[in-house]
Amino acid sequence: MRKLKLIWDFRGPAGQKTAAHHLIHLKEYIAINKLNITITGVESISDMHSLAYLVVDESEMKPIRDALKPHRGQVYSEA
Repeated sequence: MRKLKLIWDFRGPAGQKTAAHHLIHLKEYIAINKLNITITGVESISDMHSLAYLVVDESEMKPIRDALKPHRGQVYSEA
């Protein structure tokens, strides 16, 4: 089963803090809906671009995508 990384981008000087705050809300959503999602996080791309993400199975992606409206997504591969 493919895993997909749903991504929310945050830009600007406050991007890192905003991404970290958004991750709190993503984890709340996971807990409230009792989802089996264990891979979440924040990445800093540059001083002006950060992102928050969560990783879901492809079969479970559509309702989560429709509810949370990520900015983009990509196939997840463990590095």
